[in-house]
Amino acid sequence: MAPYPFLALLVSFLRFVAVAPSETHYQQGSKVMLYVNKVGPYHNPQETYHYYQLPVCSPTPIRHKSLTLGEVLNGDRMAESMYEIHFRQNVDKKILCQKKLSPDEVERLRQAIEELYYFEFVVDDLPLRGFVGYMEESGFLPHTHKIGLWTHLDFYLEWNGDRIVYANVSVRNVKPTSLDDMQGVLPVAYTYSVHWSETSAERQGERRGSHNGDDGFFPHTLEIHWLSIINSMVLVFLLVGFVVVILMRVLKNDLARYNLDEEASSSSSGDDFDQGDNGWKIIHTDVFRFPSYRSLLCAVLGVGSQFLALGTGIIVMALLGMFNVHRHGAINSAAILLYALTCCISGYVSSNFYRQIGGERWVWNILLTTSLFSAPFFLTWSVVNSVHWANGSTQALPVTTIFLLLTVWLLVGFPLTVIGGIFGKNRATPFDAPCRTKNIAREIPPQPWYKSTVVHMTIGGFLPFSAISVELYYIFATVWGREQYTLYGILFFVFAILLSVGACISIALTYFQLSGEDYRWWWRSILSAGSTGLFIFLYSVFYYTRRSNMSGTVQTVEFFGYSLLTGFVFFLMLGTISFFASLKFIRYIYVNLKMD
Repeated sequence: MAPYPFLALLVSFLRFVAVAPSETHYQQGSKVMLYVNKVGPYHNPQETYHYYQLPVCSPTPIRHKSLTLGEVLNGDRMAESMYEIHFRQNVDKKILCQKKLSPDEVERLRQAIEELYYFEFVVDDLPLRGFVGYMEESGFLPHTHKIGLWTHLDFYLEWNGDRIVYANVSVRNVKPTSLDDMQGVLPVAYTYSVHWSETSAERQGERRGSHNGDDGFFPHTLEIHWLSIINSMVLVFLLVGFVVVILMRVLKNDLARYNLDEEASSSSSGDDFDQGDNGWKIIHTDVFRFPSYRSLLCAVLGVGSQFLALGTGIIVMALLGMFNVHRHGAINSAAILLYALTCCISGYVSSNFYRQIGGERWVWNILLTTSLFSAPFFLTWSVVNSVHWANGSTQALPVTTIFLLLTVWLLVGFPLTVIGGIFGKNRATPFDAPCRTKNIAREIPPQPWYKSTVVHMTIGGFLPFSAISVELYYIFATVWGREQYTLYGILFFVFAILLSVGACISIALTYFQLSGEDYRWWWRSILSAGSTGLFIFLYSVFYYTRRSNMSGTVQTVEFFGYSLLTGFVFFLMLGTISFFASLKFIRYIYVNLKMD
């Protein structure tokens, strides 16, 4: 492909990803455009609908605003409103429109209010949020259930010089229109007021009580949670101490005993010294025997390495302030761009290790690597997007966005995977095992139940999960709730703890497995710490049922669909760390073992 079309596509993609500039400069009396955006249940963050789907005042025709990729992925669908707002000009209870609501429209509004629907408007890139209506329940006998619709909105805007630095919408001191026991057509008049005031704040977000344009409708940033940090630190110190002190002392004794036995039996011929030994020494001719499904194993390691780089990159970018998490979909845009650019890592690691362990079908290996995550993701996204589309949600991506993302993957992600795979294949060196491998595999003795794969997965998955279990609540409250997580330093620290615990527990479990003369450690090392992904998914079930107020088909399908993908990503990342830690450990102990 010629470079110019590729560069043109990349430039257009970056423009689409880029966050639109804010803080427009206005003149006295110039028009300020207020965009209506979306509505949705307060407790279902991923279930949103266009504002004009409600029976409200809407212009003809409806003109939509051009959006960035992050805004589209965030479910934004901004459209011009009928509100007439002019810079520094107050408005007192102006009629927006008059409507006659049919019984069906009244029932739709009642259902929306009972489900705590909120609306979101945007003015100069500042969000304005409020509830659609008012609901009150009181008493037991008699029980009262009152539903009211907010038909009047007060807009409060603050200016400094020629810029808007704060915006909010309020229904304080406003009486709602009752929707109780309505029969026939309900005439309503939608009105609004605009109040301007000057402020000393220089930029958006500097005003007291606001944060980067946030109107305070959703909860603010989380506090530092020392319990999670202390719990993780104690667990890490215990595990590292166990591996470094206890395991190294045991290894020292094993190496001294095995090497002493080797010197005593040096007069014997061949491998007769094996006959009186037991433990991990006796399987030195099988421990580096290459496993089955080598291509799949290498694909797991490649994609896991990519997500390790991707996760670290996003956290570091957040630490350095390279994107504003309070803007629409900034993290989504950064994650998509980083995922496409880091595809070369998965191709390189997978193909390089595949050649090291004697793989010949490197083309198949690259195809497997590039589809190991993209295929499950596309399947999950297709189901979730179809549910959103069937329910009319704004979270359903437009066709143009789908084709753009698919084109970026085909022209950036997939080629980089292939290029990385070619480089990895060409730069591969021999595996260089410290022990020679026999042609005939040694028979593995029966193993006790506590050395089974299921037990190792339970131990290897639970311990890393316990190190992040408290922190995981805050992550879920941010991703699937309304909290704002900005403690990226702590997140980076906990992420490092998670990887350290996974590596340490993998080394310990691998040693116990080899001590039982079971040399099938390749896949076992991936499954041991990788099973943390299963515990994370089980926690997501607990969070959904016990810690959240989410409900409905749309939110449930998206939550569990992407929770499965999240568990799969953690399986890949921790499985990769676990495998390479075990491989380095095994190389170390057999390099220091004296053998003929």
